[in-house]
Amino acid sequence: MGAVPYKYILTPEQLRNALTRGWRITLRVRIDQLLDAAGPISAFEIAARFADAAPSIRVLAVTPGPVRSSSGVEMVARGLNASGPITTLIVAGGEGVRQAAACAKTLKFVRTLAKRGVRIASVCSGAYVLAEAGLLDGRRATTHWQRTRHFLKTYPQVKLEPDRIFVRDGDVWTSAGISAGIDLSLAMIAEDYGDEIAQQTARQLVLYHRRSGGQSQFSSLLELKAPNGRFGALLAWAREHLDAPLTVEDLAEQAGMSSRHF
Repeated sequence: MGAVPYKYILTPEQLRNALTRGWRITLRVRIDQLLDAAGPISAFEIAARFADAAPSIRVLAVTPGPVRSSSGVEMVARGLNASGPITTLIVAGGEGVRQAAACAKTLKFVRTLAKRGVRIASVCSGAYVLAEAGLLDGRRATTHWQRTRHFLKTYPQVKLEPDRIFVRDGDVWTSAGISAGIDLSLAMIAEDYGDEIAQQTARQLVLYHRRSGGQSQFSSLLELKAPNGRFGALLAWAREHLDAPLTVEDLAEQAGMSSRHF
């Protein structure tokens, strides 16, 4: 396959900065969680290689140049005028999202691409930029769980689904925080290249599998590991009896539950 249009990835403060198969990622003046942008970038780059396509990914910013992350690592962004043809725009999130959502140039850029039929997405609190641009009015969307209350209050016209990994409503995609941006990217890759390429990409990223958007943002496994969680005592007991065959009935009895409700 030949070269594809660009994909852009944008982050809040950096939605005054951007990326796009023409993929573009827009970044802010600062990236708080580097993975918000780096995760989708890696997923798209790997997928393009598996599809024998030339990766066409760009990072853009209102002010071109280095964009600093909270870790101190920087990404170099191009200006918005150097974006070229774009098929996908991804807006990454972070602490600077409110400034980015108030940036007239950023909002104009996003709205213009949306009117052209470009696929628009956000990672984490990048959803604030899409909401401020009016792209989420009447649409289903999600964002990082810590932003839920404020987002609902600020944008009541958005049909927020707070416990989703990612949500697609037409050509507008939104995802929860950080690693969920990779899940969203893999879903886009499946749409662009097919499920086989998406699965190969997930394996290359050493992901167990591609999570569906409808899964919860919260890991039930992490909750189970908590020593003071509901099954903390049960797990401690199970670890001490790993030499024995532990059946559902055994675990249910130890937990004081019937096997039917365990």
